[in-house]
Amino acid sequence: MNVTIVDYQSGNISSVINSFTEVAKGKVNLEITSDIKKIKSSDKIVLPGQGSFKSCVDSLNSINGLVDTLKEFAVINKKPLLGICVGLQMFADIGYEEAETKGLGWISGTVSKIDNKNGKFKLPHIGWNEIEIQKESKIFKGIKNKSHMYFVHSYEFIPEDKSTISAITNYSSKIVCAVEKENLFGTQFHPEKSDKFGLIMIDNFLKL
Repeated sequence: MNVTIVDYQSGNISSVINSFTEVAKGKVNLEITSDIKKIKSSDKIVLPGQGSFKSCVDSLNSINGLVDTLKEFAVINKKPLLGICVGLQMFADIGYEEAETKGLGWISGTVSKIDNKNGKFKLPHIGWNEIEIQKESKIFKGIKNKSHMYFVHSYEFIPEDKSTISAITNYSSKIVCAVEKENLFGTQFHPEKSDKFGLIMIDNFLKL
């Protein structure tokens, strides 16, 4: 099985690479690339994202044919894709970080700044926080409800279709921290930085 981590120069993804390499040992062929041919021949894709929504979308768009290839992979061919942090946020129609920016439009919704209740809550939301699982999800198999995951973000994804929400976390309000729609999976938290539960989640994705 071929699993590709899409490297489109969206910040430091070394911890994503390290954790997937650790879990994948011998089980899957792991590739870190933005090569269109290799992405097309993958069985699963991981789309990481660090930095702002706009900078990540701009980086994706700067690689000729990448956005169309990802759409063909995930939306048309319906192969499993996992978006992490801004990788999840880019599923949205539109994001408002830095400037109003068009997203990939795979799951209708917007990405807006977290309401910090007039400074009561520090932004970015950094550190460990409890997740509340909202529906049975293939990637949460073996992970107990109210487990803690690691977060670093100031913006939140608000999907139109609430049935896509697989987990939330409480930080000033109920923030969507995981989504699942058919073959599309996304986490606002960083599984690669979330210790044993994050590694279980990565393993679940690889075993899909």
